[in-house]
Amino acid sequence: MRHSLPAAIAATLVFLPVLAAPAGVRAEGAATDLDTVLVTASRSQERLADSLVPAQVIEREEIERSQARDLIELLRGRAGIDVGNTGGRGKLSSLYIRGTESDHVLVLVDGVKMNSATAGMPAFQDLPLAQIERIEIIRGPRSSLYGSEAIGGVIQVFTRDGGAPGLSRHARVGAGSHGAREASAGFGYRGKRGWIGVDGAYDATDGINACRGSDALFQGCFADEPDEDGYRNTSLNLRGGMRLGDALVLDGRFLQADGENEFDGSWTNRSRVRQRIAGARLQHAPEQGRVTTTLALARNVDRSDDFHDDEPRASFQTRRDSASLQADVRLADAHLLSLGVDHLEDRVDSTTAYAVSGRANTGVFAAYGGRVGRQRVQASLRHDDNEQFGSHVTGGLGWGLDAGNGLRLTASLGTGFKAPTFNDLYYPGSESPGLRPEESVSLNLGLARSTAGHHWALDVYESRIDDLIVFVYPPPDYRGVGSNVDQARVRGAEFSFGTTLAGIDVALELSHADPRDRSHGANHGHVLARRARTTGRIDLDRDFGPLRAGITVKGAGARYDDPANIVRLGGHATADLRLEYAPHPDWTLLARASNVFDREYETVAWYYQPGREFHLALRWRPVR
Repeated sequence: MRHSLPAAIAATLVFLPVLAAPAGVRAEGAATDLDTVLVTASRSQERLADSLVPAQVIEREEIERSQARDLIELLRGRAGIDVGNTGGRGKLSSLYIRGTESDHVLVLVDGVKMNSATAGMPAFQDLPLAQIERIEIIRGPRSSLYGSEAIGGVIQVFTRDGGAPGLSRHARVGAGSHGAREASAGFGYRGKRGWIGVDGAYDATDGINACRGSDALFQGCFADEPDEDGYRNTSLNLRGGMRLGDALVLDGRFLQADGENEFDGSWTNRSRVRQRIAGARLQHAPEQGRVTTTLALARNVDRSDDFHDDEPRASFQTRRDSASLQADVRLADAHLLSLGVDHLEDRVDSTTAYAVSGRANTGVFAAYGGRVGRQRVQASLRHDDNEQFGSHVTGGLGWGLDAGNGLRLTASLGTGFKAPTFNDLYYPGSESPGLRPEESVSLNLGLARSTAGHHWALDVYESRIDDLIVFVYPPPDYRGVGSNVDQARVRGAEFSFGTTLAGIDVALELSHADPRDRSHGANHGHVLARRARTTGRIDLDRDFGPLRAGITVKGAGARYDDPANIVRLGGHATADLRLEYAPHPDWTLLARASNVFDREYETVAWYYQPGREFHLALRWRPVR
């Protein structure tokens, strides 16, 4: 646990001679594709290279190359991202962007909000990688486009879409350490007038002992259960669409993921979860017209049934119904105005009786993006009206300058807010219906250079957050209730670099964040809990004809597990090795060794992380 990220990277470079071979620098591979399309940053299509806010896109090809087993593993160490996990695959995980709270990250699945209306955080651990086509990550506030939750950033997951025209098919099976097993298959067809696709996946593990338990007060999981804690996930993804005319397109999607999770605890130690997202979209986009109009309807249902062994303890179900209407108006070739309205209704059905079980929110927004000469500007404004806490206005500004030779300067300023959850407001015994939304203001300055051969980007930022909701324990009964008492300030920097050297694709990402408690109290000046100040990763990959080899090193510095900064968790770094071999264009053998040095570390106190593991898989994907 005392090994630093630089030390681990240096140790892993011993493997470089295995990857290296006589070759010159080539102009593809790890370098950013300048024409990659991004939609999350502005709610309309733009080139990734033109974004005025820090953004990253992870395509299906990279997901498969990484051989990551879940979404948290895939995102760990990315620029601006830190994660906390409570005992391995499938266990409760928290994701932090730029040092903000884990519920300050808005997660969208095909445009549908996934954040829980009760807990506030999304269930990252239950989103199966087998169903994901593409991920867009936006760092910094986007409340001026999406409303609540988007203080630290936005992560949008796009499910598999069937790919290029014609018939596509794929299948995969695999097995590994701790009884891991997986199977997935799917097909899609895309024609001139319509498309359809079906994907199914099963993923399971017997797991590790999640918690070094203790039944002592305030220690561990309040239980000593030294057994393996498994996880199972079964998922189904359906999509289809058709062209109703030259300008009218209708499509629909359905995703369901069922999980069963075992963990350690004195009150509950097993849960069954279901995440179901369904949506339909109607878009009118005349080829020669200046206005594109999109109507979208969706429902997100998440359900959790909690048990202690086989005894039922609690059940929670949240339903989020949403509707949005957006018009994108092309004012001129380089000027776009977007106008829209979103309506969201939340409803909670639980064995726990909430004083209020439903609420509605309506937001209207306008966004402008344009180019004048070598300069680009963006502006957005949004008004949200929530029946519980009233009105809230957020805004954003962005500016960019193309300085020549691929060099870009950017600056952006944005405000954000986070509405209190149902648990914050109405959970019996700790209800606090007078809570106000958390508010933030953030500034980002960026410098980046992209060419056909390499790219690098440097961003520095500062965020200030007011009215942070924390639990306090006032006398005489010292019952925990939520209160708007805290303030926080986060200052940080992020650096990313990608190129191809001697035939090796190199991708480096480093982040430093200083998230400080600025409230007036005993914790003033302390580092916010469970966030490492330094994180990073390096990915190295090389092709040898039908063979591809890769190394990934991920690491994080020390963190504190408590607001008082008493419980310190040491930094760590892990190294993963992977191989792909394609004996036939349709078939690929995959092998992976993770945490090859068998490092012991914790990202949440008392909760183990997996040691050295191995995984083998076989993938079938016919060449068209």
